[in-house]
Amino acid sequence: MTILVTGGAGYVGSHMAYALVDRGEKVVVLDDLSTGHGELVPSAAKLVKGDIADRKLVSRLIADEGINAIAHFAGSIVVSDSVADPLTYYDNNTVKSRALIETAVAAKVEAFLFSSTAAVYGEPGADLLDEEQNLQPVSPYGWSKLMTEVMLRDSAAAYGLKYAALRYFNVAGADPAGRTGETREHATHLIEIAAQAATGRRNRMEVFGTDYPTPDGTCLRDYIHVTDLIDAHVKALMHLLNGGENFVANCGYGHGFSVLQVVDAIKRVSGVDFRVDMSDRRPGDPPALVADSARVREILGWEPKYDDLDTIVKHALAWEDQLVKGRVKL
Repeated sequence: MTILVTGGAGYVGSHMAYALVDRGEKVVVLDDLSTGHGELVPSAAKLVKGDIADRKLVSRLIADEGINAIAHFAGSIVVSDSVADPLTYYDNNTVKSRALIETAVAAKVEAFLFSSTAAVYGEPGADLLDEEQNLQPVSPYGWSKLMTEVMLRDSAAAYGLKYAALRYFNVAGADPAGRTGETREHATHLIEIAAQAATGRRNRMEVFGTDYPTPDGTCLRDYIHVTDLIDAHVKALMHLLNGGENFVANCGYGHGFSVLQVVDAIKRVSGVDFRVDMSDRRPGDPPALVADSARVREILGWEPKYDDLDTIVKHALAWEDQLVKGRVKL
């Protein structure tokens, strides 16, 4: 079996590429390398530099490599950037995904796995978010992902496309074996930012908003270890390829931590008391996002192995330490 992993030189996509290679699957990574790094792609995978909207390229890859399924991770992910530049986000995340879906349908690809987001829920005001929650994103990023979910739903109804969309909550940590992790030059994920502050890659960090309606006034999020997230992806792909029904499901642990709790965990695990500045809220940040993960557990039999904040932090710090010491060449 051969899997095309779009965005496979990025944070989550590279973890998927490793997980599939570890299973003995043939992997082709398609990435334009605008934010990804070829060095994060497993040596056993084939890396192709290109655009997911290039129908001729993708069609040729599907035919020449005998691709059975697509795991789609490519796209732009920074909420605040999407507010400032919405048209770029609609292009990268929606228009290009439409082109990729069209190519997959034309080539009769057996399964399509989509990297979606909890941002589709907007500001729901519920303690636990299930998949039937009203979908009302508050950012162009959330809308761009929701539009792709809708295209997949409608393509399944019209053309018989097999698909699953997994709505991530806050992905964090790094490969426990130290093979890949988050490498964005301008980090946007809280745990990575705090880990950079702890390892000296930045001299301070900011907490955006201390007046939210949460116990300590900072945003509450469901942090899921990237390895557990990828385990759900692999299971979802096998579910589809083995004839399972299409589905949309949350990926999270079902409990949250505040920004200040995460900062405290990084300081505790690292032993470093770095500078933290309090700032105003950012646009598009809801107070709390915590997953009801019953559906993904039921459909896939998914059971997380790294549901522990200190473990997530430990793996993130270990990866940052590799970057600081130059053990990882990017």
